Amino acid sequence: MTQKDRVLKYIDDFGSITVAEAITEIGVGSLTKCISNIRKEGIGIETRTVHHKNRYGQPTHHAEYRRM
Repeated sequence: MTQKDRVLKYIDDFGSITVAEAITEIGVGSLTKCISNIRKEGIGIETRTVHHKNRYGQPTHHAEYRRM
């Protein structure tokens, strides 16, 4: 199974994927590059910016990818 296959399966199974999930759950170290390649193949992926606070109470954000 390719990285692309693992990313798409994870999105299908869980609805979305983040960089942290890609690294820890499916062993994909460069999710952004993988998403770029998926988009080049014509597969619709949308990016959502999620805002939250880190463990120190400071505002932060990260990207969450899901199928369109």
